[in-house]
Amino acid sequence: MYDSVLIPTDGSEMVDTTLEHGLRIARDHDATVHALYVVDSRVARAAEDAREAVEASLRSDGEEAVEHVLARAEEAGLEAVGEIRTGTPQKEIVEYAEEEGIDLIAIGTHGKSPREKLLSMGSVTERVVDSASVPVLVVRD
Repeated sequence: MYDSVLIPTDGSEMVDTTLEHGLRIARDHDATVHALYVVDSRVARAAEDAREAVEASLRSDGEEAVEHVLARAEEAGLEAVGEIRTGTPQKEIVEYAEEEGIDLIAIGTHGKSPREKLLSMGSVTERVVDSASVPVLVVRD
């Protein structure tokens, strides 16, 4: 049923909670784990004069975040691949899932209050749920 499970990562502690669920499903189905980090191009553009330095820093953070997911997947005896992309996180996550034939996206959320949701115009997780063509497992903090 699930041959490939995508676990987007932002490097936060929430990813460890998401990994518990995503890796269990991947192990039960002998699925390949895909780790994806998206360098948010909006953040880099906002940095103006420091754009290159900010993007390099985010890419470095992404490398660490992807390596963490890959290490956990390999510890669980699973095949795993990782990628870093640049763009808008929710768009890149959905595009990656479509391009790679992902069967399930396992993604965490930080459980924002209604006020926080309004201020941030929603979350990456909500947007992925709304636009993904595959099942999305949302893991709450």
